[in-house]
Amino acid sequence: MNSPSNTVFLILFLYPFAFFGQAPEIQPIPTAELLEINKKYSELERVASLRIQENPNDISSFSNRGDARLFLGKFLDSRNDYEKMIELNPKLEVSHWRLGIAYFYLSDFSKAARQFEIYHQYDNVDRENGIWRFMSQYKDKGLEYARNGLLLYTQNDRPPYPWLYGMFAGDIKSGEVFKRIKSKAFSTHYETRVLFHADLYVGIFLELTEGPSSQALFHLARAASNEYGRKSGTFMWQVARLHHARLAKIMSNLKE
Repeated sequence: MNSPSNTVFLILFLYPFAFFGQAPEIQPIPTAELLEINKKYSELERVASLRIQENPNDISSFSNRGDARLFLGKFLDSRNDYEKMIELNPKLEVSHWRLGIAYFYLSDFSKAARQFEIYHQYDNVDRENGIWRFMSQYKDKGLEYARNGLLLYTQNDRPPYPWLYGMFAGDIKSGEVFKRIKSKAFSTHYETRVLFHADLYVGIFLELTEGPSSQALFHLARAASNEYGRKSGTFMWQVARLHHARLAKIMSNLKE
């Protein structure tokens, strides 16, 4: 388990403004909460490692450790665990979208794009997967290539993904996504959930297409601070807070 000094260093690295009174878009998650997250997933990593020592073929423990390591920002270690799962059971490859996300944050964009492409064979409804493939291809070969290679979907999907997919395709502007969400008059609880996904991918889209910007950071901060995300602690909320921290650090370095 990490020592207290190592824990504080990790928080400072991932959230460089954590101990300074910055605006919510810079530090959307309280420092105490970040420390608890680090403590939780460091312990899960430790326990999974012990189980792997006892049984080197324990796929479930490699999966749990891979997730914990990714949530700690250890993308290389996470990738290794996810790849080990596939080595132990090659049938897992087609459904392993989490490996694609690890590849993405390691800047291995061609492998990430391939992983999301083969996942489409497993689930051809989930446009979120198509968005990650677009993002990977955009980073690898640019906007035109990514839009020409957009995966095709014919079935309905959960909101806000049809609208987000239209945004990535260039059919609607980012502001229109939020207008369409509002027009549906969802319940407050469900709208909060839908807005989490909208803010996450609008933020990433703006960063991709316009570069680091306060507007991209604003939407990523809203995703990271979203009540649904923080209470559920889902995989994609972990991605949202890590991506926000990454962009905040980039923008801080640009100001220096």
